[in-house]
Amino acid sequence: MKLLYEVKDNKYSTIKEVLRDYFKISDRLLTKLKKNNHIFINDETKFVDYKINIGDKILVDLNFEEESENILSKKMNLDILFEDEALLIINKPANLPVHPSILHFEDSLSNGVKFYFETINLKTKIRPVNRLDKDTSGIVIFAKNEYIQENLINQMKNNTFKKEYYAILEGNIEKKSLKIDAPIARKTNSIIEREVNEKGISSISYLELIKNFKITYKNKKLELAFVKYSLETGRTHQLRVHSKFINHPILGDTLYGNSSELITRQALHAYKVMFLHPITKEQIILNAPIPEDMNIILKDII
Repeated sequence: MKLLYEVKDNKYSTIKEVLRDYFKISDRLLTKLKKNNHIFINDETKFVDYKINIGDKILVDLNFEEESENILSKKMNLDILFEDEALLIINKPANLPVHPSILHFEDSLSNGVKFYFETINLKTKIRPVNRLDKDTSGIVIFAKNEYIQENLINQMKNNTFKKEYYAILEGNIEKKSLKIDAPIARKTNSIIEREVNEKGISSISYLELIKNFKITYKNKKLELAFVKYSLETGRTHQLRVHSKFINHPILGDTLYGNSSELITRQALHAYKVMFLHPITKEQIILNAPIPEDMNIILKDII
């Protein structure tokens, strides 16, 4: 993939100004581009402090052959929602981690993406832009190069990258909408669990009630709520912790709530993303359908 800029006015004086201010290229990537002679002006390599003139064409070659040597390749059926030269966007099923780990060294989503990249002859590192817990289903975005990853991460920091989730919560919720502003910290003596703690990092979630409903299962009547969540921040386990904080844990969440015979994991699904495409600048809006295990519970209300 290549970036092209044609000088039409005197807004920028040097190549470096174009790369930093127009393309928002980081210092780290800029160093890499310079080292590999991947910056051209009028088809010639130049130092980045070169003085530019109207009519000049600046080209940045983002194509680097890279390897994720610590990730094994494994064939996997990927539910691809969107793909172009910049992005691969996948609807991840539950019970599949995004990253390899000691327990899931060969069966993470990243293993499957590496195999897929090999089939299309793309030699690049595996760069997931967003993260989902192993048992949370939904949209995961992979950047096909460093520039795209940096751009989307910056959109997240600037809150122009939007994510929305569906969840089924325990109990009925009285209010139609809630702003949950509760800082989150790692729980003492735990490397996994988080908790609301006044000394934690600012964490803000927005809940919108779709419908309260009741379900009868094995002669037991359960009150549940189908909700939509959106995030202002993106902390580890944020929605799971905030759901517990408002006393409506996510159905099936054994870490922050209770196990359930209705579902074998937390009923949380990342169903929607909205962001600006780093190259075309067009708004991308993608939806992932509700998975079957949640659909069975919701079948009479949606």
